[in-house]
Amino acid sequence: MENLQKTTKIEDHHERVVLVGLNSGRLKAHENADEWSMGELAALTETAGGEPIAQVLQYKDAPDPRTFIGTGKVQEVKELIENEKAEMVIFDNDLSPSQMRVLTDEFGVQVLDRSGLILDIFAKRAKTKEGRLQVELAQYQYLMPRLTGMWTHLVRQTASGGKSPIGTRGPGETQLETDRRHIRRKIDKLREDLEEVRRVRGTQRQQRAKNEIPVVAIVGYTNAGKSTLLNSLTGADIPANNRLFDTLDTTSRLLSVSDMLDVVISDTVGFIRKLPHQLVDAFKATLEELEYADLLLHVIDVSNPMWREQADVVDKLIVELGAETIPYIRVYNKSDLVSAEDRPHGEGTVAISAKTGAGIQEMLDLIERTLDKGSHRVTLHLPYDKGGILDMLYREAKVLEVKYEETTVVDVICTTKTLNQVYPYVYPPMEEEKEEWER
Repeated sequence: MENLQKTTKIEDHHERVVLVGLNSGRLKAHENADEWSMGELAALTETAGGEPIAQVLQYKDAPDPRTFIGTGKVQEVKELIENEKAEMVIFDNDLSPSQMRVLTDEFGVQVLDRSGLILDIFAKRAKTKEGRLQVELAQYQYLMPRLTGMWTHLVRQTASGGKSPIGTRGPGETQLETDRRHIRRKIDKLREDLEEVRRVRGTQRQQRAKNEIPVVAIVGYTNAGKSTLLNSLTGADIPANNRLFDTLDTTSRLLSVSDMLDVVISDTVGFIRKLPHQLVDAFKATLEELEYADLLLHVIDVSNPMWREQADVVDKLIVELGAETIPYIRVYNKSDLVSAEDRPHGEGTVAISAKTGAGIQEMLDLIERTLDKGSHRVTLHLPYDKGGILDMLYREAKVLEVKYEETTVVDVICTTKTLNQVYPYVYPPMEEEKEEWER
């Protein structure tokens, strides 16, 4: 198992890659390749350390059961591989294990599909124990149906130069020699470990609920600027680079939205079109945080020409994760790069620039209004024999200051529920709100 996350740096050798996609009326809309998804595939390839040297987008009535793209296109790609000295072919669509074996034999180089590429990037980027567990589980689930015939082309790819090509990071040669029963045991063990992660997270959530601290989760398409926003808000030193899937591990920080409101704010893994289903399942330990959030900040890169399509991908995945009933704010990031008339407006939306700080205060104000649970800032005068009340306030409210005078003077921010328990000790006494007819 220790071999799973070892990766070989390939910065000194960028593998030359031909990108291939199929658009067919027989495929579902989200399964098809198009110019946008092929461009995204090129960016993913570069993120993984490859060099896209050519693209082939095939339009065909129905996928070929054996070669997926048909005999004619296979020959065209073979000529590209030879002429361009390509070392790998990556498909924008998902391939069946048998199609991948046939195409590998036809092309004479390694063949990878989009899911395999994304898994490879995740294997390279995951840093924490939790992130590595999640990637490991997803890799094994992806690997299981592809074990037959996979060993031979991996040997061919690694035997000569000792490099680790794209798509082979993670499960190493020794794992690929093991049988399916051994792989299943590893999958079961990884699931147990992730259940333990969920148990720990559940305990943390209970503690947050006990302290009545709202949870805000930042979600959005990969590279939308989520990490930059969290850094801007909290000073968290999270790497924020212009590349896909730069953040894989959830980062949580305490954020003071205002004098009346503290929240726990969490950055989550970026969503992407055609996210491998293995990752949706494996990353439940991270993404299940969304189900327990009090508010979602959907960060959208409004400077991207495809921002509407990207936002739609995120919205659909939120539904798939069971978080569609949670209140959310649409945060249109990078608004400094578009004209004022191109910035979306409306209720529950705000335009910001996480990089320059523009619009951040408006966003915080909107968060406070959305999460307002009737907080009150009051001063309490507690008799010295009421020390138990102070202990309760530390647990259930936000204690700002304590002074010991003739009584214990406590400045505190609390909810209406807590205020009702300490109402007799409020000074000066609060006036009760009167109905309109009583005034």
